This record gives sequence, C-alpha cells and structure tokens, in this order.
Amino acid sequence: MPIVLRPSRQPRIATPVVSRRRARSLLAAAAGLLTACSGGDPVVTGETGGTMVIVQAAEPQTLFPPRANGTQEMAVVASVFDRLAEIGPELGTVGDVGFVPRLASSWHWAPDSLSIDFSLDPRARWHDGAPVRAEDVKYTFHAYTSDAVLSEARSLLGNIDSVSVRDSLTAVVWFKRRTPQQFMDATYSMFILPSHLLASLPDSALLNAPFGRQPVGTGRFRFAKWDAGTRLEIVADTANLRGRAKLDRVIWTFVSDMGAATVKLLAGEADFLEKIKPENIPQVASSPSLRLEDNRPLGYGFLGFNLQARRSVANGAPLPHPVFGDLRVRRALAMALDRSRMIRSALDSLGMVGLAPAPRVLIPDTSALRAIPYDMAAARGMLDSAGWMDTNGDGVREHEGQALAFELLVPSSSPTRMKLSELIQAALKEVGAKVTLQPLDGPTALGPRLEARDFDAWMGGWAPNPGLQGMRQTWASRGDGNYQSYVSPAFDALMDSALTTFDASRSRGYWTRAFQQAIDDVPSVWLYEERTFVVLHRRIRIAPLRADAWYANLADWSVDPAQRIDRDRIGVGTAR
Repeated sequence: MPIVLRPSRQPRIATPVVSRRRARSLLAAAAGLLTACSGGDPVVTGETGGTMVIVQAAEPQTLFPPRANGTQEMAVVASVFDRLAEIGPELGTVGDVGFVPRLASSWHWAPDSLSIDFSLDPRARWHDGAPVRAEDVKYTFHAYTSDAVLSEARSLLGNIDSVSVRDSLTAVVWFKRRTPQQFMDATYSMFILPSHLLASLPDSALLNAPFGRQPVGTGRFRFAKWDAGTRLEIVADTANLRGRAKLDRVIWTFVSDMGAATVKLLAGEADFLEKIKPENIPQVASSPSLRLEDNRPLGYGFLGFNLQARRSVANGAPLPHPVFGDLRVRRALAMALDRSRMIRSALDSLGMVGLAPAPRVLIPDTSALRAIPYDMAAARGMLDSAGWMDTNGDGVREHEGQALAFELLVPSSSPTRMKLSELIQAALKEVGAKVTLQPLDGPTALGPRLEARDFDAWMGGWAPNPGLQGMRQTWASRGDGNYQSYVSPAFDALMDSALTTFDASRSRGYWTRAFQQAIDDVPSVWLYEERTFVVLHRRIRIAPLRADAWYANLADWSVDPAQRIDRDRIGVGTAR
C-alpha cells in the first residue's frame, strides 16, 4: 500500500549524479521526442472509443481494495472503485480544500470538527445496479480496519473512531481528535466497498473470496475479466453518473520482465509502459509510433534492514537480528556505500540520491538533514570497534561465531533494484560483508516473505501518497508496512507531533527532527529517487499524470480518432 505525504511543496534540490556529456545525451533523446510529439498532438476533444494495452512485468495479487498495495493493483482498483472524495491536482492534504466530490456529493463538518457528515450522491450505483448506500461506507471502514483483513491502510485510519449511518444516504465519520489531515484520513485511504456483496462473508473469508478477482465497483471503468498470468481487462461503464470512460477498454498484459515488456511495446503489441530503462530511451526515440511523457512520481528506494531476527516477531519473541541488531554495523554498512556513484551507474541522469524515508518534494526542510557520509576507512574502523573481524582470512568478518553475511531479497521485476543490489554486493565485500542476492519474481513471492519478517534485508521501494501521515504506515513502530521492525519511540513521538500540530512552523521543525532520527538510526539506507518517462503509442492522448498515481485520470485518456488501429474498433464488449 502506498504511503502518504506532502504538507507543503518545497523546491526540489537536485543532486548532480551524472557527467554533463552523458546527461545531455540521454535527456536530449528524451527531450527531442517530447518536443516532436508535443507540437503536433491534438487537444483532447472528448471522443470515446478505443483500446489501450498496458504491458507490465508484475501481475496483481488481488483487486480487493483493502489488500491492494502495489501500482500493479492500484491502477486497476482506482479505475474500478471510487472514494468518497478525490484529492485535487495540487495534492493538498490539509482540511478539505482541493478535494472534489466522488461518491459523496457534499459534506458537512460538525462545529467541533470531530465528525463529518458525508451526503452520498443518490444517483450512484454499483456496477451490478444496486444503489450506493451509507451502509457501504460503514462496512468499508470495518473491512479496512479488521484484524482478519490486515489491510496496510489501517495504519492510516487510527484517528477515525467509527463510522455511523444517519440515513441511507448519509454516513458520519467520527474522529478521535482534530488533526490537519483528518479529512484525508476519511477519504483518500479507503475505496468504498459494496456491503450488499461482502457483509455476509466472515472477515476471514474476504482475502480469498471471488470478489478479489471479480470485483464490483462504482468507477467509470468496470471489471471485465482476468486470465491469470496473461491479462486483465476493464471496460467503460457506459451508465456511470460521472460519464463513461473515454476509452472503451484498458487491457493489462503480463510478461516476465522489463526486457520482454519493452520488446512487446516496440513490436506494437502494447501501447503503454509505466517506466523505461535509461538505456532504452534512444531506441524508443527512434520509433515512429511511440512517444515519451515526463513523469515525476512520488517515490523512493532503499536498502531495508530487518532489525529483528527472522520470524522471531511472528513467534511472539522478537530478538535482535544477529547482524543488523547492532546500530554500529548498520551505520558502517551505510558508510561503505558510495551512493552517488551507485545511482549514477544504475540510473544515469534519471535519478538522485535519496535523503530520508520520503522523496524530497515531501520533506519540509531538506537543507537541514545530515546524511551519513561515504567513508570506507571509517566503515572498516567502526566494524573493528564493534568486534567484527576476519579471523580466518576468508574475506568475511565474524563476531561471536556469527558471520557478517546476509541474504538480500530483490524484486526481479525492477531493473533499478536489481542493478543496485549487485553494486551493493560488490561494495560491501570490500569491508568484509558477504551479501547473497535472492531475486524474487514479483510481489507474489516478495510480499509473503516481508509480511512474515522472513528476511534479512530487502531492496525496498515506496510510492507515497500525498500527506506525510503515511509515515505511520511504513516507518512507525506499529506500522503495518514497517517490515524492517524499526522501533523508535523518539521517531514516533516527533512524527505524531508533526502530524497533529496546526502550527506550520512547528510541524516543519518536528519533521526535520523526525527525519534526522531515522537517518541516524539507519533502519535502511536511503538510496534513490527516480525521474522516469512513461512510453505511449502516439495515438494515445493522456490527461495530466498525477504525481501520486499516474493512473488517477485514466478514465479521461482517449485515442485519436484519426489514428485508430484494429483493436480500437472492437467496441465496449469484452475483447477476445
């Protein structure tokens, strides 16, 4: 599940990570293509019809919204389901300014701001024809916070006390306390679920219910079919109260890796790829049928350490990890990584070094943070002083019978993380640490290992939502996505103070101290932020790419009527 942030926009502080000549080469290829297409593209005029094929290397695990976490799932879920209100293009998270109605046509705050009445649009219907009712909102909160469902989003819902039904079209959300972002808590973190289809099931049955593979929502697209391992299809809901999606259908087709995805795109078998590898940009630039669009997603990648011994948390007796339980070891390993060189090697001009557990645009004061420096001599000295020595001359340090060795889980669907993991392996060998890479094929293999805390370290990446309250989900001591088992009362207290004060200056100060605490505690090494390009067939017209979710306006994408190809002429019926 994505995390959340952005109290105020801060200027990006770009870190030079590439030679000027190489940067000019890559960006010129992209910019040339962008210029070539931007000058001649027609303006979206609202025509409907057409098919867009998205190719990706990861298949969803489920379309049950409380358990949808990755982009591969959220792109479908956000197209098929609706929230009560949707965040606006500026991604403002304080109060309700900037939010626009979705299933709720209006809302009313209580005088003490401890409850909000949401009035549902009486015209709203589920895709099976049933009306949307306040009971659906109440059930949604129940499902997202159920211990049996274990939604990662429930970390974001801790300030909601309950949801009640005033009448069939009025749901009341009750809060425990006033906070600047309580409206976002009630809207952004939950897609509304159909209680008439799910409430009769025990919560323990929801995860494996057929609904997770055949969902019924209220969005401008409705689910059509899912052929496991092959493709997934959604089609325009022609009776939707907000108007049908402009495209007739969107098809996700699944391949084994990024290389296969690029081949499929260049062959004309797909129309959209979310991210292109830097080395493939010139090839795309030379294709007459494709174009690039600049995309600045909220996201960051890191090397995450499991601070607890593997599986000991699940067994009810958490013990320190034999390697990462020692702060001196974590700090020494961080000092042994030349992150600037690594990011330059892996991402060229399309990346910059990560600062903290959030992308720069969401950090209130980047200039105040002190990073751990790259210093190999200091790294070796710190390991020596911590008692980790290579006593048998095999190149690997030991301490009290424990080798300085660990397994690193890497999602094989991410070329960036695969490349960086190899660089990390080589760098840490220089200080006497043995890293065994364990590539895993997509989220279906990685997710269970993380949730069971059955790992030493992993190449992590988060795509934050707007609003820093998502830190509670991923880095707070009790966060459901805190796979590293990072426990810091000081960090928790600073984060809580930052999220609850209405004084912007005090919030900024609390955040700076919270981020510095996380940097100094080294639960992870913050590696990179990416600038990416999405690749599209030239006939596809897109709506603005929102930083937190490129797919947020997918229902407003369209196909140029003058450039349609055979698959655009199928109609709204399910494609064969």
